[in-house]
Amino acid sequence: MKEDLPILWSFRRCPYAMRARLGLRSAGIEVNLREILLRDKPAAFLDISKTQTVPVLVLPDGEVIEESRDIMFWALNHSGDPENWLVPYHTDKAGTLAFLDRLDGPFKTDLDRYKYATRFADTKEGIAETQITHRTKGAILLSELNDILSQQQALSGAQMGLLDFATLPFIRQFRLADMHWFDSQDWPYLHRWLSHFLVSDRFTRIMEKYPPWQAGQSGVRF
Repeated sequence: MKEDLPILWSFRRCPYAMRARLGLRSAGIEVNLREILLRDKPAAFLDISKTQTVPVLVLPDGEVIEESRDIMFWALNHSGDPENWLVPYHTDKAGTLAFLDRLDGPFKTDLDRYKYATRFADTKEGIAETQITHRTKGAILLSELNDILSQQQALSGAQMGLLDFATLPFIRQFRLADMHWFDSQDWPYLHRWLSHFLVSDRFTRIMEKYPPWQAGQSGVRF
């Protein structure tokens, strides 16, 4: 295995790490993928990560990129954006960044409190209230996405791109919190958009399982 490849520290089910893997695959950039367990983070990972959470991309020159959106932007810009994912960014930079800020900020907060309500409340009643409150708030964005998708093929416009692949891992996670409820909502365009992604070869390829990285290993060529 080449030792001059970037190193990607990742955790398969983390939506942020999914973003990074999607961006790198679209860009055609190979990395040494080091899968870790979040409950047992290796010392080598903790030594290089300020945030101590995935994804982390370490470039051959030692530069460390820790934010998933930054990894996506780096990969797409470095490769010349072969699938034209950055079209919405080049067309409307401020709007694209505002969308990502909302997704990573308020929506991710609602997602976490909905899916992991037991971390934010101590009683049965409090847990239920937390779930309903944040599911309702998160559903506002989901309804808006459905409306957008009723008017165009993808969030990015005529074709899937940055806005779609930065969003899909989080919508998948929102659905997993209560699939029956999610699937019963009147969001036909959102359901179709998500379903197409979940059965795609692109999703299958980035979700392949790898054993946890061990000290002394380079990683898995990804």
